[in-house]
Amino acid sequence: MQSTTNLPFENLEDSLQERINNQAQIVKLKKGDTTYLSDNVNRYVYVVKDGKVKSYQLNLENGKEQTLYIYSDNHIFDTVTILDGEEHDVCYEVIEDTTLIMYPIEFVRNLLHDFPEFSQKFYLYIAKQMRYLEETITDISLYSTSERLIKLIVQDFTPNNIFRFNILEGLSHTETANLLGTVRHVVERHLRNLKKDKMINVVDRKIQILNAEKLLKKINFLT
Repeated sequence: MQSTTNLPFENLEDSLQERINNQAQIVKLKKGDTTYLSDNVNRYVYVVKDGKVKSYQLNLENGKEQTLYIYSDNHIFDTVTILDGEEHDVCYEVIEDTTLIMYPIEFVRNLLHDFPEFSQKFYLYIAKQMRYLEETITDISLYSTSERLIKLIVQDFTPNNIFRFNILEGLSHTETANLLGTVRHVVERHLRNLKKDKMINVVDRKIQILNAEKLLKKINFLT
């Protein structure tokens, strides 16, 4: 199943689409790569064609990590740098083999300035990113870790939630914990309890929902 996201870089008027396609370059990265993205995010804009890349903050004193985004199919980064031209103080890591489409950042800025069709779609995408961050902050403040995990599992199957759709497959428990702002053993304990209650099953790092209604009732949450 594919996300319903309508990317700013696609489905545009023919001449504009051709201009964008001519600027596109493909880059393939291996799991664990970090240096390439860190060195180039001020020069290029990236769209994930397939694979997963995470952006995160790291406290060097205590080693605590908080994942901000897991970019998967059709996600764009780094939109902050596109808008303000300043270096974005985040870390990047490729968490599975990934293919990216990249565009020169100045080219994208010119598109925003010169083509309303593109800018309208781009700013709509930015708005969705802002809503995702707002929801993440609210979840950390108002929900328990077990509730946040259940919510994340449900949204992983919801195509219109573009930043949480289909991101859990293949993710380690550590990566899931970093996304939720907790630690691995807490995630593992909650997953065991959900399996014991026959709400989910996990096969080859892929979560299967066995009883969606029971999951939703557990947190009184409707998607």
